[in-house]
Amino acid sequence: MQIANFSAKKGPVIKEIRITPIAVVDPPLLNAAGLHAPYALRTIVELVTADGVSGISEIPGNEQIDQSLGNAADIIVGSDPFHLSDIQRRLDRFFGKESAMERGDTPWDQRKLVHVFSAIEVACLDIIGKIINRPVVDLLGGKMRDRVPFAAYLFFKYEGAGGEQGFGKSPGEAGWAAARQEEAVDPQGIVRQAQAMCKDFGFQSIKLKGGAFEPRLEVDSMHALFREFGPEIPLRFDPNAIWKPETALRYGKEMEPILEYLEDPVRGQENMAWLRKQLGTPLATNMCTTSFDDIPSSIRLGAEDIILSDHHFWGGLRASIELSRICRTFGRDLSMHSNSHLGISLAAMVHLGAALPDMPYALDTHYPWQPDEVIKGGKLKFEEGAVAVPAGPGLGVEIDRDVLDRLHQNYLRCGFRKRDDETEMKKIHPEWSFQPVRW
Repeated sequence: MQIANFSAKKGPVIKEIRITPIAVVDPPLLNAAGLHAPYALRTIVELVTADGVSGISEIPGNEQIDQSLGNAADIIVGSDPFHLSDIQRRLDRFFGKESAMERGDTPWDQRKLVHVFSAIEVACLDIIGKIINRPVVDLLGGKMRDRVPFAAYLFFKYEGAGGEQGFGKSPGEAGWAAARQEEAVDPQGIVRQAQAMCKDFGFQSIKLKGGAFEPRLEVDSMHALFREFGPEIPLRFDPNAIWKPETALRYGKEMEPILEYLEDPVRGQENMAWLRKQLGTPLATNMCTTSFDDIPSSIRLGAEDIILSDHHFWGGLRASIELSRICRTFGRDLSMHSNSHLGISLAAMVHLGAALPDMPYALDTHYPWQPDEVIKGGKLKFEEGAVAVPAGPGLGVEIDRDVLDRLHQNYLRCGFRKRDDETEMKKIHPEWSFQPVRW
């Protein structure tokens, strides 16, 4: 018998981590938590190996999470980017175990470890792809589709463009660039917004973020969308878990004939399970089942039909592939949640979406709402509502250094250090306060 001899070869080593907080223009979008500020915060993470290979990632911006990334630098520097399990184990020991319970009643996920590891993992996968000259999708199991479909993501909103324009309106714009500045606080405004977004991006399904106004107005807006677009365009609605169970049952029954799915109508797995037994419409969530620890009770109770993953909050791209297998095992579907992101996050989402064995629903994306972009070549293109898997090794996108510096200057100048929709809403409505359940 012949035994092969393998010479030992030292793997790549991460020698540097760069953490750059940025602020990108965001219009005054409304939701159950309040109002979007004129700037949304993102953090760009770069890992550079001793051989000069760099990997990039992007996560929601938050000063505390940025500090946590800095605190983890001693773990990251000196690590082999191929050894992601070891990196994760050491980060787990450093930060301690987190659970979704720590999210509490906050409107969005603020756990540190999932943000930190997802940032490191995506950047490492970008490095690995560049070293072996393969795209990230191949590191996740291979391409199941060439193009990944997304849904138009509508918001109730006040007039304004965001950024230095604040709540004013920029002159001289046309198409979606103008439409994204228009007020939309009633069914007519929502329909106009949907028409403009679908025309420019070709979206074949539509989602409306609710929870901003009383249910009657928001449900009427869904009916208006159905009348305008007809049954061939799937519709989904997200009240942000702000409804009481009886409210969700009443309006959920009314919307059964027009909805593809209903997202987080109520708060908590028990309430979701109760409602799911009453409705024929599939229920989706990114609020009541938000971690692997939540899945046993989700399955026991029957809390949802669709889990909306987000690699920023579920521990990265590989964890999302694991989640897809669990969903298949227990008869759940999987789709994707979104946040106010740029092209690095979108590229990661596209690689993941292309690798998923099953993808019955178009993914969420805020991307049309952000006019800024941090990658070379400008914004990624939508064709018929879908984005092609980026060509090239790794993520297939690279940072535009000049733009990164400009967006970092935005961050330094704007003064925002975390997302706080309640404070922004109080600037317009001083008596307003966030309530986990309102109607």
